Amino acid sequence: MPLVHIDLLEGRTDEQLKALVKDVTAAISKDANVPAERIHIVLNEMRKDRYSVAGKMVSDNK
Repeated sequence: MPLVHIDLLEGRTDEQLKALVKDVTAAISKDANVPAERIHIVLNEMRKDRYSVAGKMVSDNK
């Protein structure tokens, strides 16, 4: 049973997230020969004020 964790910054629509999990599921199913019903995906949306790059909060880069 593949278990996929995807961390991304908040801000995407429900439609975008649905498309993402659909596409990831299809790729894993095809490339790893696993039935889609066995693929689990966890989306972790991070707030921009809780994520930093190079010592600067992403929320400061507006």
